[in-house]
Amino acid sequence: MSAQFGSGVAQPVAILSQELAKLPGIGPKTASRLAYHLLRASREDAVALAEAIIEVKDRIRLCPICFNVTEQVPCAICSDPRRENSICVVQDPLDVVAIERTNEHRGKYHVLHGAISPVDGITPDKLRIAELVERVKQESPDEVIVFTNLDLNGDATAVYLHRLLTPLGVNVSRPASGLPVGSDLEYADEMTLGRALAGRRIY
Repeated sequence: MSAQFGSGVAQPVAILSQELAKLPGIGPKTASRLAYHLLRASREDAVALAEAIIEVKDRIRLCPICFNVTEQVPCAICSDPRRENSICVVQDPLDVVAIERTNEHRGKYHVLHGAISPVDGITPDKLRIAELVERVKQESPDEVIVFTNLDLNGDATAVYLHRLLTPLGVNVSRPASGLPVGSDLEYADEMTLGRALAGRRIY
């Protein structure tokens, strides 16, 4: 049992707090508050939460084409014949959700599951970059929009992808300015994301 939750905490509550603290953005104090909230909740609500977590782990997988999270294979976006012949490359599945809310991108997606970061040991081979290159060769999209985050790692990833993809004869674009430098796409509002997409520039 971790000492950060106090020796006077019942072990099951301490264990729950420790597990909740592993979630992104959840510190020890917030984890403790959540644990006690769940303790006060009805058994039915607690069971419903546990079952929802298990169902997500059992039923959700990665689309073999775009690597977004999905329940069906391939995912609904990749299966939609109405989608345009373009690919928007993003870092995380949440970025797809954010961009879809703008109604500005009508093509498909490719999720890298991260960005190049040598300091953190994230090299290109640990991302879905090789799959993207092969996909571009097979699908010959009209455009590849590199919509990685506008921070150091996102920019480095964008430059790397540009060097890989342009020799394949595809137009590679990057969103226009307007997004706060250093911010994640998932936290940007729909209007800002939409304007960045609409005003994107070809490398």
